[in-house]
Amino acid sequence: MSQVPQYTMSQRLGAEALGTFWLVFGGCGTAIFAATAIPVDAQMAVGVGWLGVAFAFGLTVLTGAYAFGPVSGGHFNPAVTVGLAMAKRFSWRDLPGYVVAQVVGATIAGAVLLVIAEGISGGFDPVESGFATNGYGDRSPMGYNLGSVIVAEVVLTAVFLFVILGATARRAAVGFAGLSIGMALTLIHLISIPISNTSVNPARSLGVAWFAGSDALMQVWVFILAPIVGAAIAGYFHDFLLGPDTEPEPVEPPAAPS
Repeated sequence: MSQVPQYTMSQRLGAEALGTFWLVFGGCGTAIFAATAIPVDAQMAVGVGWLGVAFAFGLTVLTGAYAFGPVSGGHFNPAVTVGLAMAKRFSWRDLPGYVVAQVVGATIAGAVLLVIAEGISGGFDPVESGFATNGYGDRSPMGYNLGSVIVAEVVLTAVFLFVILGATARRAAVGFAGLSIGMALTLIHLISIPISNTSVNPARSLGVAWFAGSDALMQVWVFILAPIVGAAIAGYFHDFLLGPDTEPEPVEPPAAPS
């Protein structure tokens, strides 16, 4: 989750766009196409449910982190980029380009998902289906109000950033960051799909909200603001709570008996 300087900025932005595309296409695509049971030839095809959707989001981040992370740092999320900048792990100067690339990648994924969905027999209405968008009140999967959604999104995004910052620290075990981060995102979705359909990522929310009608767009501000606030809190307080990002102290071998 840190940029590698030998890659050009265009390569890094391309990796961010591609990784965010993969996250939205894989996670939201699972929610749109596979979450619920559908009739097939007079039988019901079993959907993967919320559990399957949670794992889909976790797997996209896990695979994307290992595939594209070595180029761009593997943020795939404007809130992550803000949190890393707050923690002084990423340059504020590069933040606008990353955010634009992430939103572009997510939006392309949303457009491709819509093209595929409209090919189903009988047609497809992204507004009526919800199109894997986030929401509160009557647009929350279980009817949670605005206050509950804000608290969940702020807290869960903050925890996500604490995991990212810890897993990518120099003191952390080498090679396991992607696994830790992917599993953390899975758990976050298991907690909050019933609450808000889980954002913790403004690009993920915008990428599908563009196509889901005015109600989705009127509520999307929550899923831009709350994740960024949560990420900024974690980035600011990480070193204070868990210590700076330093190499582990070497362990002196025991002195040989004289």
